[in-house]
Formats: sequence, C-alpha cells, structure tokens
Amino acid sequence: MNLMGCGTALVTPFRNDGSLDEPALRALVQWQIESGIHFLIPCGTTGEAATLSDSEWLRVVEITVETAAGRVPVIAGCTHNATHEAVVRVKQLSRAPGVSGVLTANPYYNKPSQEGQYQHFKAIAEATDLPVMLYNIPGRTAANLEPATTARLAKIKNIFGIKESSGNLAQIAELIHSVPSDFKVIAGDDYLALPVLAVGGAGLVSVASNEIPAEMARMVQAAIDGDWTTARSLNAKYFTLMRANFWDSSPGPVKCVLGMMGRITESYRLPMVPVDDATRARLKALAQGLGLLATA
Repeated sequence: MNLMGCGTALVTPFRNDGSLDEPALRALVQWQIESGIHFLIPCGTTGEAATLSDSEWLRVVEITVETAAGRVPVIAGCTHNATHEAVVRVKQLSRAPGVSGVLTANPYYNKPSQEGQYQHFKAIAEATDLPVMLYNIPGRTAANLEPATTARLAKIKNIFGIKESSGNLAQIAELIHSVPSDFKVIAGDDYLALPVLAVGGAGLVSVASNEIPAEMARMVQAAIDGDWTTARSLNAKYFTLMRANFWDSSPGPVKCVLGMMGRITESYRLPMVPVDDATRARLKALAQGLGLLATA
C-alpha cells in the first residue's frame, strides 16, 4: 500500500445518552474528505475504541467505509492485548467490504517482550490478506516496539508500515534507516510531523486534523513536496492547537473543540470525562483566536 500524506485518527461521536451518533459520524467523514484529507482511521485511540462493543466497532468502520465510498483509503483500528482476540477481529475486518487496511497497536497491559510483540503482530498479519500498519504507542501500552523488531516485521509481505507514536525522534530516525525504502513510517504525533517527514517519513496520522483537516493535509503535503516554507508556516500557526489537544487525556480536548465548532455533541464513554472548566476556557480562547468558532 502506497499510503502517504495526512490521515485523521477519527473521533467517535456519541449522543448524550452514550449511544453512537451515526449521522454525526457520517457528516464528520464527509467533511474530512471534502477538506482534502488523504486517508481515514476509525476506531483508534482518538476514537475511544477501547470503550466500543464489538458490534459498535464494526459499525463505526462500516459507516466510515460507506461514507468514504472509495474516495480515500480507510485503515481500520484493530487492537487487542490478547493475540487470539486480535486475530478474530482482523478476520472480521477481512470480510468487511471496502476496508483498505488495518492499524494494530502494541498489546497493552501485558508488557510483552520484543519477541512477544513480534509473534503477536505476525499472527495478526498472517490471519488476513489486508495490508497491516503497525502502531507503536508505548505511552499508552507500556510496550515499545524497537526498530530492530519493526525491521523483522517489515519482512512480512502484508505489513506495509508503522504509525510511530513513541515521541522519540532518534528512534524514529533509526527506524527509517533500518527498514526497506517502500516501508511507510508515519508520524503519530502532530507536533513531530515535520521532523519525521524531514528524516524520511511518509506522512502523519493526526488528531488535530479532526478540527483542521484542510490545514493539516496542506501542511503535510507541502512538506512531502519540499515546500518547507509553507509547511513551517502552517506548523507555526497551528502548533499550539496540536499541543492543546493533549492538555488533558485525548480525545477530551479535541472533542471539546469539535463540540464548540458544532461538529459533534461533546459526549464520552467512561472512563473518559469532559475536560475541566479551566482547560475548556483555554481551549475556547485558542479556538476563537484561530477562527475555528462561528461568530455571532
């Protein structure tokens, strides 16, 4: 899979009663595509996937695929800390029409060794014909996928890339130099997008693009095209927003801003809760300053 550019780690809209808000999800996906985003990732960390039932998880993927209608790739989140359960899930996705690939993160809580992670990801890849993107996010899973292990996994035919959210630029640079040139290393942190692209990364999976899809897609594409003046300018303008989305546990801040923008109802699944009043006020001031909120 020749995946490049900026993809959105989609939030999952809920109604006030906690149920899935299907119209809001469809509208969000449509807006993302119309804004020029390059690919979509439903049911990742930002999508509160850990709180979705199996049927809800599949439904979010189905809606995203149906609404995208082949216009952009849809890489569906498929993570579980029990390998056999992850295999069951990836087989379900293999039967879902229109899914372009899967994103699967380190097994959380178990704290597996490098060999354990290798065997986990290998089992998932061998259970499907879909392209597989690894997802290294040690801050949430307590397991870091090291470059040498990723290089081993890159030899498996349908593992095409990795979303790297270690926050460790030295590790990411080492990884880029350790894998084949066609293996896609995708930045997983908005604030590190330009550094990762500068050392050979292929794109970004973004949280901020939920709020500013056109701007994030333009920034990433400009960097890929070598137009660093434009890329740096956009990065400078929206850098505070990129960081603000993590002023509280994600997706709290991004859902808060999207609620202010009228894109979704600001609703969460426990254990996620709304941001506190002080953070909300800071987010509102920032969003207003960036022109994201409608004026009276």
